[in-house]
Amino acid sequence: MTQSDLAQRVEAVRGFNRFFTQQIGVLTEEYLKSPFSLTEARVIYELAHHEQTTATGLRRELGLDAGYLSRILRGFKKRGLIDKRASESDRRLSVLRLSAQGQQAFAFLNSHSKNDIEAMLDRMRVEDQKRLVTAMRTIERLIGSETRPKAPYLLRPHQPGDMGWVVHRHGVLYAKEYGWDSHFEALVADVVAKFIRHYDSRWECCWIAEREGENVGSVFLVKKSKRVAKLRLLLVDPKARGMGIGTRLVNECLRFARQAGYTKITLWTNSVLVAARKIYGQAGFELIEKQPHHSFGHDLISETWERAL
Repeated sequence: MTQSDLAQRVEAVRGFNRFFTQQIGVLTEEYLKSPFSLTEARVIYELAHHEQTTATGLRRELGLDAGYLSRILRGFKKRGLIDKRASESDRRLSVLRLSAQGQQAFAFLNSHSKNDIEAMLDRMRVEDQKRLVTAMRTIERLIGSETRPKAPYLLRPHQPGDMGWVVHRHGVLYAKEYGWDSHFEALVADVVAKFIRHYDSRWECCWIAEREGENVGSVFLVKKSKRVAKLRLLLVDPKARGMGIGTRLVNECLRFARQAGYTKITLWTNSVLVAARKIYGQAGFELIEKQPHHSFGHDLISETWERAL
């Protein structure tokens, strides 16, 4: 290969970079019609993929200058997008995580990014879409880092279409795994309908676990009274079990409830839901009441659990 050949290839790569950055809109001051720059959006995206992390961890994963990242994080803190506290294992380090407001910002960025890419792909034939994705994977494989770990899943607030998924997956999985009839699906539909009709982001939240663009889990925290919240509809799809998603969903409910000012969380479940009961116990919930009942086509034992905050 001659120097002339190399120079031509360098210019070809630079030309592609200019073309692609213009296509995805990173040259505009506000990325995805949001108040964030591309780098800020990338930091939010990385935070959303971690239950918690540190500035050092972010800098290492994103390859950012320490001073530049520090300024971004200070701005996020002022805007209420992140929570920052001392690490329990090393008080010299600060642990970072997205706040409820930060999760909403991520949800906005995530949905707009998906919509923009869907619009771009929609203009192509299916064959060309496949060729594009194959070419992108080739680029990623040739110049990407093989050692960089891929985040297994992320948590985000609900967005349009999620409620239908929650009802559908509960209906399918509980029928398959426990033999429950359609009355259970009706119960779930009623819960999510009330959540949407009366949703108040100051007191309530829904988290969706997403893996490789697919919903794989859910949980809801709803207001029962001024001091008591109720955890509802914890679900982890079989394809994503064993990754700690259920535990993290419950922990997010605990964190949100404390921030909202609740003093207690309660939940209703059934004794046959062994995996969920294990998560509740590990999270500090205590079983306070049992009651036999016949529901969803079966004789069951309902359970009420509580946890003080």
